[in-house]
Amino acid sequence: MKAIRRFTVRTVLPPSIEPLGRLAWNLRWSWHQPTLRLFESLDPEAWRTSGGDPVKLLGTVSRDKLERIAQDEHLVSVIQDLGEDLDKYLHEPRWYQGLGEDAPQSIAYFSPEYGISAVLPQYSGGLGILAGDHLKAASDLGVPLIAVGLLYKAGYFKQALSRDGWQLETYPVLDPNGLPLTLLREEDGSPAKIALPLPDNRQLTAQIWRADVGRVPLLLLDSDVIGNDDAARGITDRLYGGGGDHRLQQELLLGMGGAKALRVFQRLTHAPAAEVFHSNEGHAGFQGVERIRELMDEGMTWEEALTVARASTVFTTHTPVPAGIDRFEQAQIRHFFSAGLAQSVPTDRILALGAENYEGGDPSKFNMAVMGLRLAQRANGVAKLHGEVSREMFSGLWPGFDVSEVPITSVTNGVHVPTWIDPEVTALASEKFGVSTVHDRDWGRAYEIDDKDLWDLRRKLRSNLVQDVRQRVKNAWRKRGASDAELAWSEHVLDPGVLTIGFARRVPTYKRLTLMLRDPARLKALLLHPTRPIQVVVAGKSHPADEQGKKMIQDLVRFTDDPAVRHRIVFLPNYDIAMARTLFPGCDVWLNNPLRPLEASGTSGMKSAINGGLNLSILDGWWDEMYDGNNGWAIPSANPSKGTRTREVYSADQRDDIEAAALYDLLENSVAPMFYGAEPPADAGAAGPSEPPADSLPHEWLEMVKHTLADLGPNVSAARMLKDYVNRLYRPASSSGRAMTAEGYSAAKELALWITRVRDGWSTVQVEHVDSVGVSENPQIGDSLTVQAYVSLGSLRPEDVSVEVAYGMVTENDRLSGHRLQELSPEEDLGSGRHMFKGTIRIEQAGPFGYTVRVLPTHSGLASKAELGLVANAS
Repeated sequence: MKAIRRFTVRTVLPPSIEPLGRLAWNLRWSWHQPTLRLFESLDPEAWRTSGGDPVKLLGTVSRDKLERIAQDEHLVSVIQDLGEDLDKYLHEPRWYQGLGEDAPQSIAYFSPEYGISAVLPQYSGGLGILAGDHLKAASDLGVPLIAVGLLYKAGYFKQALSRDGWQLETYPVLDPNGLPLTLLREEDGSPAKIALPLPDNRQLTAQIWRADVGRVPLLLLDSDVIGNDDAARGITDRLYGGGGDHRLQQELLLGMGGAKALRVFQRLTHAPAAEVFHSNEGHAGFQGVERIRELMDEGMTWEEALTVARASTVFTTHTPVPAGIDRFEQAQIRHFFSAGLAQSVPTDRILALGAENYEGGDPSKFNMAVMGLRLAQRANGVAKLHGEVSREMFSGLWPGFDVSEVPITSVTNGVHVPTWIDPEVTALASEKFGVSTVHDRDWGRAYEIDDKDLWDLRRKLRSNLVQDVRQRVKNAWRKRGASDAELAWSEHVLDPGVLTIGFARRVPTYKRLTLMLRDPARLKALLLHPTRPIQVVVAGKSHPADEQGKKMIQDLVRFTDDPAVRHRIVFLPNYDIAMARTLFPGCDVWLNNPLRPLEASGTSGMKSAINGGLNLSILDGWWDEMYDGNNGWAIPSANPSKGTRTREVYSADQRDDIEAAALYDLLENSVAPMFYGAEPPADAGAAGPSEPPADSLPHEWLEMVKHTLADLGPNVSAARMLKDYVNRLYRPASSSGRAMTAEGYSAAKELALWITRVRDGWSTVQVEHVDSVGVSENPQIGDSLTVQAYVSLGSLRPEDVSVEVAYGMVTENDRLSGHRLQELSPEEDLGSGRHMFKGTIRIEQAGPFGYTVRVLPTHSGLASKAELGLVANAS
C-alpha cells in the first residue's frame, strides 16, 4: 500500500546529549572531523547506511539506544565538549572581526547552486562546489555572509549507466524535513513566505528553508507549496532541469525572490541589513532589479536607484565562452515583467540592462551576464587568465577602450582545505607536528616530513581509493545488469602500488573527457606497461540534454569495459562530493586537458594538490598562473597563443591529436619514470610491478610532493580566496555603498544627476587638435615632450573629465605597446566649450615612440575610469 501523506518525526534527545541535535543540524560537521568521528562512533553500521548523514542517523536511532548513549559517561563528555566547541566556533571573534568598522556588517551572496555536502545535493559541478567552499571559508574566517539560493526538490540528478555505457538519469525526490534544514517561520509559527506576480494573474509563492553552514545562514527558496498552481510548484523541481520560461522563472525567483527572502530573514532575526550584494554568476542578476524597485518605491528616480544598487554590488563571472551564458528573448522578459514584477521600474529600463546592443550582439536577446555587469560597479573573473578572457569577451560593453582597461578584475578560486584534506594527512600532521593539519600554522612544514613517512601516507591514500573503487565498480555493474557470478574480476580492479591518474569533472565537450582515447593502442600500452604501468580513475556527469557529452562518456566506458584493461582504467558513475573525498587524496596525479582558454578556473586539481597529488594539465585556469615547473607538468598546447587570443594553426582534430600525443609522451617519459624511479624494480614481472621498494624511494617525486604542499597549499586555499574578496571587492563595495546612502542618499542623487548630464553631453566631446612642443628632430632618451590638447567639451566642464596622454613604444601598425598614462592639466579656457589641456612627458626608451590623447569622464563616485564606457579618443 502507498501512503497518502508522509512526514518526518524528529528525534527527541535526552537532556545530557541534547547538543547532538545542534551538531547534526549545523553543517559544520561536514568539514569537522571530530564531529564526524562522534557520529560514526554512535552506531557505525547505521552511520554507513545513512550515507554519513547525522540527521538521518539520529532519525534511525531507537529511543532505547539514545538512552544508553545518555548513560555513557565518556560519550556524554565528548558530546558536551563538541557542543561547547561548536558554540565557541559560532560566536568567538575570528579574522574578520579584527578588520575594523569599515568592513561591511553583512554581505549577501547569491548563487543558483551550493555544494556543501553530499547529503544536501543542490549542486551540479564546479560553480556549486566553489559556492559551498566560499560559504565554509567565510564561516571559518568570521565573514558575515548570508547566502541565498533555491531548494531543488530533486537536486541535480543521479547518474547510472546502461549495459552499453549510455548515461541514465534519475531524479529521486528529496524530503526537506529529512535534511539539515529548518523552515523559516513568522512569529505566529506560520511559514515565512515571499510572493512574485506572474503573467495571466498567477502568483508564485515560495517558502524559505534555512541551512546553517557554520556561522553562515543559507536561505533556500522552495516553490513546492500549497497555494501555487502545478506549474508554479514545479519551478524549483530540479537544478538546470528546464529551459525557456521555466529557467527564467527560476532566475526571477532566485534574484528578485531571493532579495525579498533576505529582507524577511533580516526582519525575523534582526540581522543587520546587507551592505554588499554578491552575484555568483548571472543567474542571480535580478536581485539588482528588486533592489532598484525597493528604492524607486521610496521615491527615487531610475538613475538614482541604479546608482545606489550598483555601488554595493559585486558580480563574478565563471563563464569563458558566450555559449555558457543564459540568454532569453527580450519578448520573454517583457512578458513576465508586464505582470507587475517590478511595477515602479520601467520595463524598457530592465530590458536595456541585458541588451546586446554592441558589435556582434543579438538585439533580440536578453543576456544575464551583461545585466550582471551593468548592475555591478565591481566585477571579477575566477583566475588571472580568466580575467583576461572576460575582459576580451565583454569588451563590447566598453567600446573605445583597450581590452586591458575593461573593468573586470580577477580573484583566483580556492578550495576549502578542511573539507578536502584527507583525515590521514591530518593524522600525520598531528603525529609529527602536534597540529591538527599541516596548514594550521605553516604549509612549509611539509618539507620536514620524512620521505618514507610521506611515501607510506601516499600508499595508504591510494589503497583507500582502490578499496572504494572496487566496491563502486561492483555496484555500478550490478546496476548495469551484471550478476555477482560475472564480477569476480572486480576484486582485482586497480593496484595500490601502481601510479594512479585521476580525471573527474563535468563533461562538456571543451573539457575533452576522451582526449586520452585519441590513440587507444598507446593508452593501452601505458596501462599495461610491464614495469611502469599507469592506472586511471575517471568520473563525471554530462548535462541530461548534452548528447555529445553522453556519447563521450559512452566511448570511454566502452574502452574501460575491455577485459584486457578494465583492471587498470575505470569509469565511476554518479560523481559527487562523497566520491571526491576519496578520489582526490588517492590519486598521485590529477589530469586536466581542456581546450585553452575555456577553463575559467577549475578547482579539482587544487583538491588533489593539498593532499600531495601532482597536477598534469594544459596551462589553463588556475594552473596557468600557479604552475612553476616543480609542482607537476604542463601539457603543451598545439596552437600557440598570445594572451587569450589563440592563433589557430591546426584544425580541432589535429590539435587533439597533437595534445594527446604530448600527454602520452609526458606520462611515458616523465611522469611514470619519476614515480617508479629511473630503473625498473628488480622483481617486476609480466603482471606489472608494485611500487618501488622502501629502500629505493622516488626521492625526486617526493620532493615535488613536498613542494606542492608547501607552495600550492596556501595559494589554492579558499581562505586566501575569501580574504581577496573581502579586501579587494567587499570592503570597497561597502565603502561605495555607504557613501551613496549617507545623508538621505545625497551623494547618490548628485552622482546620478552628474552621470545623466555627462551622458547627455558626451556626443559633443572631442579632441580637436594635439600639439607637441620641445622635442628635437632627433629625439633621445631623457628628452621631454610637452603635449597640448585642444578639446571641445560642449556643455561639460573641465572638472567633469580627465584628459590623458598615452605614450610609449609603438608596433608596426602604430598600436601603443606597454604604454604609460599621464593626466594633462586644464591650461586655458578658449570659450564656446573649448579648452586647452597641457602636460609634459619624458621619453625613456629608444625605438619607435608614439603618443595619443583621450578624454574620459571622472568623478569620485566612479570605481574605474572605464565604468561609464565613455571615452573620446584623438583621431
